[in-house]
Amino acid sequence: MIVLSELKTLLATPQQIVITTHHKPDGDAMGSSLGLYAFLIQKGHHVSVITPTDYPDFLHWMPNNSNVIVYTEAQEQAIQLVNEAKLIFCCDFNTLSRINELGEHIRNASGLKLMIDHHLDPEDFDDYRHWNINACAAAQLVYDFIVNELKEPELINKDVATCLYTGIMTDSGSFRFPSATSTVYRIGADLIDLGAEHWRIHQLVYDNASENRLRFLGHCLSNKLEILREFNTAIITATAEELQTYNIATGDTEGIVNYALSINGIKLAAFIIERPDRVKLSLRSTGDFPANEICKKYFNGGGHRNAAGGVSDKSLID
Repeated sequence: MIVLSELKTLLATPQQIVITTHHKPDGDAMGSSLGLYAFLIQKGHHVSVITPTDYPDFLHWMPNNSNVIVYTEAQEQAIQLVNEAKLIFCCDFNTLSRINELGEHIRNASGLKLMIDHHLDPEDFDDYRHWNINACAAAQLVYDFIVNELKEPELINKDVATCLYTGIMTDSGSFRFPSATSTVYRIGADLIDLGAEHWRIHQLVYDNASENRLRFLGHCLSNKLEILREFNTAIITATAEELQTYNIATGDTEGIVNYALSINGIKLAAFIIERPDRVKLSLRSTGDFPANEICKKYFNGGGHRNAAGGVSDKSLID
């Protein structure tokens, strides 16, 4: 592991840097990555953001999105950049399995690996770690990294503020989850003061659905919602055929599980989706119900106490 003073010395001169984030990136993954990118390019670094897969169209408006390299679409370029990087920032994930086959290239790369994350049980692959499970979002930790570790708050310009606000907003459930502490609200206010247009960001993320997504949502709520009152549980399932029928794209299923959790008396909600190679589960819970422990024990997954995910090789029908 390297210490902060060594990292500051490295960042004092231009470096080849790669930033990456988890499979199927969400608002926090892209917000933390692009926010860090917008900060580092001001310092003269040569920076590339590489995502393992594609990500939702409703995040493509973000500053510097046009510079993102999708690994599955440009593998040779991505591998070359990883191999040439002096520093590799890993945002919003803490085990290399979360970035699919890109993970092994990063594991074998000679560059220093720097983790910025808030999930439980980090894998020991990193050389520097800015990690806090009590943070509401990786974007909050990027803010903390810039302001409190590197002591460079003056470099949070409008692009940085916009990206970090997006990450915090999405991972805190629009500032309504328990993780949205008074500190998080103060950070949000600071980012607004620094140029983040909170009303516009909310509109672009949450009021930007495709017609297919809305029709699929209606189908799920009308036909696929199952309530297990004796267990205070609600389940929504979607088959591969249904995804194809509604022409579902990346990001179109995001947030659907929260509709099941919003039902009066429900403490655990599950959204189970049949993908071509596996079944994916998204769990949400309220209070002290440990959704992450269920995913870790039974579905080769994990996450946060009230928001977690996992996978299964069993058939959805079974």
